[in-house]
Amino acid sequence: MCSIVGLQGNVKAEDILKMLKVSKSRGPDSSGIYLDKLYKNINLDEFEDDNTYPIAFGHNLLSIYDLNNRISKLQPVTDDNLVLLFNGEIYNFKTITNLLSKVGVEKEILSDAEALLYLIDFYNKGDLVKAIQNTTRLFDGDYAFAVFDGENLALVRDPLGVKPLFYGENDKLKGFASSKQSLKEVGITDINTLKPEHILFNGQDISPAQAVHEKVFEGDVAKIEKMLRLSVLKRVEDINEIGVIFSGGLDSSYLALLLKEISENVPLKIKLYAVGVKGSKDVEAAVYASKFLNLDLEICEVTEKLILEALPSVVKAIGDDNLMKVGVGLTTYFATKMVACDGVKVAVSGQGADELFGGYKRYLQSFVDGTLNYDLREDMSNMYHVNLERDDACSMLNGVELRLPFLDKTLVELVLNIPDNKKIVSMHDDMRKSILRKLAFEGGLDYEIAYRPKKAAQYGTGIDKILRKKIIKDMDISQFL
Repeated sequence: MCSIVGLQGNVKAEDILKMLKVSKSRGPDSSGIYLDKLYKNINLDEFEDDNTYPIAFGHNLLSIYDLNNRISKLQPVTDDNLVLLFNGEIYNFKTITNLLSKVGVEKEILSDAEALLYLIDFYNKGDLVKAIQNTTRLFDGDYAFAVFDGENLALVRDPLGVKPLFYGENDKLKGFASSKQSLKEVGITDINTLKPEHILFNGQDISPAQAVHEKVFEGDVAKIEKMLRLSVLKRVEDINEIGVIFSGGLDSSYLALLLKEISENVPLKIKLYAVGVKGSKDVEAAVYASKFLNLDLEICEVTEKLILEALPSVVKAIGDDNLMKVGVGLTTYFATKMVACDGVKVAVSGQGADELFGGYKRYLQSFVDGTLNYDLREDMSNMYHVNLERDDACSMLNGVELRLPFLDKTLVELVLNIPDNKKIVSMHDDMRKSILRKLAFEGGLDYEIAYRPKKAAQYGTGIDKILRKKIIKDMDISQFL
């Protein structure tokens, strides 16, 4: 994961540098900019250029890969008239590079950004939008990118909105960025979120023919376990260590179990990271589950002092003082801070399982009303700005990339089309997520873990109680916005 930024208008290098500096935590390993040409591996504090440009791009790199067949390459990347900025992961990278080789692209391709660039170039016959659409149909991944062909600028976001992309303008500049803070830094305050699978082409919003949550077909329950295993496997390919944001509940424990099985065949170091006040439900459950899984666990024991120290950064990063969002954001922040301190750059999270499998208590009423299928699809379509942008912002404060196996596009399409009564079996089903619990139990989790009741992160960790009873009584946290 990285930070991408861009501006159009009368742009100075100083503007791009400001945007990159404020989002440096998203990509601490290297920085590059494009003005009239590429400048790679620059020092943001020392680079100087007083000229004005009609368009400029910037990139901060979080380097994850360092392999002979795949690297985290410096950006922006260029080919002929194309300039591209990319943030994310392409999980079928090897398939794409093999395809490019078969169609006669003889260039060495070692990074996701290059694979994307050359595939767009291959399809581009004078219609950049069509080239992008043809390209993204072949991609399996989580991404946000910008591509410029010398005349046209296109911004693109992945089908579920796992990776963020914001855009806006003022009376002098138009801009885009991975974080809202980058846009605010150059005076752009009227900020929009690019919707999942949409293309913003020269300012025109182009929607997909059919969104993921709108597809309807007869889902096969028997395929869920295989597809979830594949989703987890894809997200750890080509890396050798992974963190798990861990509560000891169903979702994170099942992911940890699948990761452990993968590690028996490939060199993969796994560590669990839990957050909570001393004696909290999540900490107790995490300790129990880690012992059952026989995996290393690190715990951040949350105190009022820790929350006060983190609060300004977290509230500013998520751009919201809603206590529920702040509570969950703090949990993600504390967990990924531990991950970063261990030198690990990638962590998995169980985000999305509740929206897919009917985990929230309010879904019982949806089941009773006969609207469960509709409500799950609605929530899935809105996850990008409700949960995903919050989690991304808080994890990237620590330079840690979150990967979300439950939000694999193919898995989501399948599970949304599984009958409602496989997810919630009756109006008295207080556990909910019936099919996922059954899969996890049969897959190897014990009953206590697989059937642990759902507890929202802000409550299970005890963070919400500290916020409400100790902090907001004496402090207006909106001051940090």
